[in-house]
Amino acid sequence: MSTAGKVIKCKAAVAWEVKKPLSIEQVEVAPPKAHEVRIKILASGVCRSDDHVLSGALQVKFPIILGHEAAGVVESVGEGVTCVKPGDKVIPLFAPQCGECSTCKHPRGNLCKMGDLAASGVMPDGTSKFTYKGQQIHTFAGTSTFAEYTVVHESAVVKIDATAPPEKVCLIGCGFSTGYGAAINSAKVEPGSTCAVFGLGGVGLSTVMGCKAAGASRIIGVDINKDKFPKAKEMGATECVNPMDFKKPINEVLYGLTDGEGVDYSFEVIGRTDTMTAALASCHMNYGTSVVVGVPPSASEITFSPALIFTGRTWKGSIFGGWKSKEAVPKLVSDFMGGKFALEPLITHTLPFDKINEGFELLRSGKRRTD
Repeated sequence: MSTAGKVIKCKAAVAWEVKKPLSIEQVEVAPPKAHEVRIKILASGVCRSDDHVLSGALQVKFPIILGHEAAGVVESVGEGVTCVKPGDKVIPLFAPQCGECSTCKHPRGNLCKMGDLAASGVMPDGTSKFTYKGQQIHTFAGTSTFAEYTVVHESAVVKIDATAPPEKVCLIGCGFSTGYGAAINSAKVEPGSTCAVFGLGGVGLSTVMGCKAAGASRIIGVDINKDKFPKAKEMGATECVNPMDFKKPINEVLYGLTDGEGVDYSFEVIGRTDTMTAALASCHMNYGTSVVVGVPPSASEITFSPALIFTGRTWKGSIFGGWKSKEAVPKLVSDFMGGKFALEPLITHTLPFDKINEGFELLRSGKRRTD
């Protein structure tokens, strides 16, 4: 029986308020309007950005359905949609690509105007597609993948290889692409260079992979959890340091490891202002580049000495690894299918939807499987 054009009732993990667990509820998902696509979600990753909302670090409108790193199958499409059709395997894009706005048309731009970086909680048409007993539930990042079905704008979805395993390639929807691209696109790491990656979670490990793929000769992993070091080394880190093992600041430690030069490229993949400035201070004072990859807390500000950049350092941000999403995501999926990189090491646990809160507990604890 076709569900096209009808409201679908399904399970979703609703965040009702800050610092409370997600609640599995039966919600109503409206059919797609013109230029919208309804997707059956097959797999979704749990990302630190989702957790930032639950902790209150990232401010949004509640109640909300989080999730933005997923893979699924198109259930139905609204009028005028030509980029995908029912049955297509797809990845929703929190960083859309409309192809028409000034950013999409710029060769370096990837922050399309159709995205919801401001956390408005609604779709481009000003509505949310989710309700619970008549109450509107807000959309997150235009994707809301912590639901069995979601609706996205046609600029925020792309068709991928039909044989790609959703529980792996969902990571290309955010974490992997964000880290890997930060090294390849945003920093443009060169062969033989020295890199430091602050934060060795999934995105940090993906950054390490990007540095390795770009030919970096030294990749220094930085994390206060030494349990993350073996995996980082497996993914390409040449050495790892724990700031807690030293009395002096980590930037001085990294200068000491690089004959007083500093690294060529540093990456902050945590989302803390203190580590952002530490990462900046760790790169070469003249030609060093530091990239902010971690999502900063909404209310945070940074105070730093302008001498840090006056000498020539470059400090820059990176959204979705600098990729133009519609063009890059299918290629990245094909590269994965062709064995160019592995995603399996980034996956620590696979849980049923009902255990989503357990997934967040594991994310916060930083625990990996021991098997």
